[in-house]
Amino acid sequence: MARTIHAAGGIVVRGGAQPRIAVVQRSKDDAWVLPRGKLERDENPAAGARREAVEETGHRVKVYEFLGAITYRARGRPKVVQFWRMKADERPSRDVMKDIVAVEWLPLAAAVRRLSYPLEKLFLRHVGRRILRRRRKTARRGAVRRPAKARKHRRSSPKKRCARRKTKKRHRAPRPPRRSTRRRRIAKTAHRTAAPHELTTPVHRTTMEREATMTAHQAATLREATKPARQTILQRMLGRIVH
Repeated sequence: MARTIHAAGGIVVRGGAQPRIAVVQRSKDDAWVLPRGKLERDENPAAGARREAVEETGHRVKVYEFLGAITYRARGRPKVVQFWRMKADERPSRDVMKDIVAVEWLPLAAAVRRLSYPLEKLFLRHVGRRILRRRRKTARRGAVRRPAKARKHRRSSPKKRCARRKTKKRHRAPRPPRRSTRRRRIAKTAHRTAAPHELTTPVHRTTMEREATMTAHQAATLREATKPARQTILQRMLGRIVH
């Protein structure tokens, strides 16, 4: 049984908005084919495909996903050619190998027409449409989700930071004075314990305001001092009612 010939190549794409596909012309039969060639002994198929693409196009390439394979008979032996999607640099990095006469970068439809073998034409037509659809989706996602450039944070000098702090302190609005918790409790207690008629008396209202701003000891002293005044006012009111 004849041994199978293993080969590998790539659908090499170049360009952005209008991608172009590489097709090469061989010198032995002047046939236009995709960049491909036989694998060396124990060579990885993806690595061999990349090597053949670089040698036949003269451009450095980056290998992406596996696209498929074609099989046919060459000189009575079965031959399997595997293909990967590849992206080429814009400028060539080396001369093409001697077996290649010409390299052309064509749109998908023109590249399909240029190929010499019907099997390669059918394969490129089917796979090429899928590649172009994927490139359009990727371009749309990049246009929508392109992140904004992060602004570089530069640390200011100590002099600038000190001047900034002084400016903040200078323009800071003054805070209103707050009563302490103890004084607020004294004011609430005095308001609850006072009788209704005492709240309407200006003398006791003034006393409560004073108590709110004093300590507990000062408030107690003020209450003792104002007791006779409270009793006198109450006696006067009762005396008026009696008379």
